[in-house]
Amino acid sequence: MRTPPRFAALMVGVLTMTLAACGADDAAGTVRLRMIESLTSPDRTKLLRSLITDFERQNPGVKVELISPPLESADQKITQVLQTKKGVDVLEVRDHTAKSFSNNGWLAELPTQGWSGWGELTELAQKKAVEVGGKPYLIPYGFYEKVLFYRSDWLREAGVAQPPATWQELHDTAKRLTDKGKRRYGYSFRGGKGGFDYAVLIVSAFNGDKVDPEKSFFLKDGKTIWSTPEAAQAMDLFVRLFKEASPADSVSWSFPEMVQGFTSNVTGMLIQDPEVIKTIQESGVPEDGWSAAPIPKGPGGYALQPVGYAGWGVTSFSTYRNEATKLVQFLSESAQSIKFAKGNSLIPIAKAAEQDPEFSQGAWKAYLDAQQDAQQVITIRPVDYPGWSEWQQAADKDIQSLLTGGKTAADVLGAWDAFWTDQAKKKTS
Repeated sequence: MRTPPRFAALMVGVLTMTLAACGADDAAGTVRLRMIESLTSPDRTKLLRSLITDFERQNPGVKVELISPPLESADQKITQVLQTKKGVDVLEVRDHTAKSFSNNGWLAELPTQGWSGWGELTELAQKKAVEVGGKPYLIPYGFYEKVLFYRSDWLREAGVAQPPATWQELHDTAKRLTDKGKRRYGYSFRGGKGGFDYAVLIVSAFNGDKVDPEKSFFLKDGKTIWSTPEAAQAMDLFVRLFKEASPADSVSWSFPEMVQGFTSNVTGMLIQDPEVIKTIQESGVPEDGWSAAPIPKGPGGYALQPVGYAGWGVTSFSTYRNEATKLVQFLSESAQSIKFAKGNSLIPIAKAAEQDPEFSQGAWKAYLDAQQDAQQVITIRPVDYPGWSEWQQAADKDIQSLLTGGKTAADVLGAWDAFWTDQAKKKTS
C-alpha cells in the first residue's frame, strides 16, 4: 500500500527528530549503533536483523538499532537524517545516492588495508566500492545484472541446440518460436516504462568496443552511441524483434508484465535481473524447462550493460566510527554476504560464491559466466549528467512512438544524439 504524501512527510520529520534526539551509548558503556536501510521489505528486514544479531553476539559490547523506513520514502528520509549530521552510524547507500552523499561529506572513507574481507570480494565488488571519487565510501552487498532467461524445452521442441549468443540469433530464435495463432511468442518485449533500457543494450552491443565504458552513452572518440550506422542497424533489429516475435500488447509492458509473459507460457525468452529467478521457480515452469545465459552480443562480439548495486556505508559524523566500520565489514564478509545475497536474489560479492552450488549452477551460473567474460563489459550509466532524469522519461515516450509508427528509428536516434551531444557540452562547460 502506498504511503500518503502528507503522512510520509510527517513521518520524515518524526524520524529525523527521533534520531537526532536519541543518545548513542548508555551508563553501562554499551556502544549503541544506529543503522538505516533503504530497500526495505519485511523478509529482507528480518534477514538483516538476524545478521545483526550474529554481529552483536560476536561483539557483546555493541548493540545495533535497525531503522526500516517505508520503501517509497526511504531515500528521502535518509537524506533528511544525513542533513542533521547526527543520529545514524551505518546506512544503505545506493548507486544513485552515493555521489550526492559523498559530495556532501556525509560518508566516511572505509579502510581496506588490514581487513581480510577485502581480499574475499570479487573484482566487480572492489571496483564498485571505489567507483565514486576513487575511494571506498561503501561496500556493495550485491548486484543486479541482466541475463537472458529462456525456455529450454521450447528451444528443444524447435530444434534449437543452444540459446542465442547474439542479438541477431535472439531475433531469429524468437521468430522461430513464435506462433501467433496459439498466442505463443519468442520474446518478452519491454515497450512500456523502462523500455529505453533495452534500446541502450542493443545499441551498445552493436557499437561494441567503440563504446567508452566509463561514459556509456559515448564512444571513445567522443561522439554519442546514437550517431553511428551500427546504431541504426541495432534499432532496426530492435523494432523487428517487437513486430515479428513479441506480443502486440508488449508495447506497453514493463517489468511485471514481461516477467508474467514468460512465467505464464506466453513468451519463450526474457532479459531481466536475478530477482526473476525466484519468481520463475515458484511459477510452475518445469524445473528442467528453463535456464539462463549471458545477454546477447553484437556483431563485433561485445555486450555492454551497467550493473545496479547498493551497499553499506558509515557516516562521517558517527561517534563510533570504528564499531560502525566493523559492522559493515562483518556484513560484507563471505558467510554473511552470501546469505544476504541468497535471501534477496542478488549477484554475490564474495569470491567464495563461485563454489556455492546455488550460484555455480543452474540459472545463477549465467551471471558468473558473464563476469568471467572480458567481452561482457560493465559500463557506468551517465547519471551525473544534468539531463539524465529528463532523458529517461522522454526516451520511454520515444520508444512508444517508434513501436507504434509515430516516429522512425532515424527520428529517435537523431533526437537522442542531439540531446547527449548537448549534455556533453554542458558537462564540460
